[in-house]
Amino acid sequence: MATLFPTKEHLQLATVETARGIFMEAVVQPASDAPAGTARLRALVERWISYAELPLFAGGCFWAANLPDFDSRPGPVRDGLRRQRQAWLAVLAEQVFHAVGAGEIPEVDAELTAFQIDAVLTAANLAMRLGELDAADRVRRVIDGLLT
Repeated sequence: MATLFPTKEHLQLATVETARGIFMEAVVQPASDAPAGTARLRALVERWISYAELPLFAGGCFWAANLPDFDSRPGPVRDGLRRQRQAWLAVLAEQVFHAVGAGEIPEVDAELTAFQIDAVLTAANLAMRLGELDAADRVRRVIDGLLT
């Protein structure tokens, strides 16, 4: 009997790649219409909130739900999840860098600020799954604090 995925790992890797495409389509691509800098950062955050609130995946944000399961398991699945996280952090850091360069926000460490934004979004995913109805508003307030 032939199977589409010869191993569980192949299925997991295909799932990670499919989730990456869905995330790009739901969050990153629509936000790219906003001007670079704070406007795009805010658009990315709003798109991420919508993506997690719907949710498109049972655990809300695919990355926030699955990274904890694989962070201590070396291998290709963990590597794929890590690459996506690094790409997401790079998208955020690039927009922080643009915001600083345009004088929209004071001089900050773009990578640290991206890490902080991601941390807040990850925490919000958990809060949303637990039924905390004000999680999205909390995210917005934290982002406002980071971008002023």
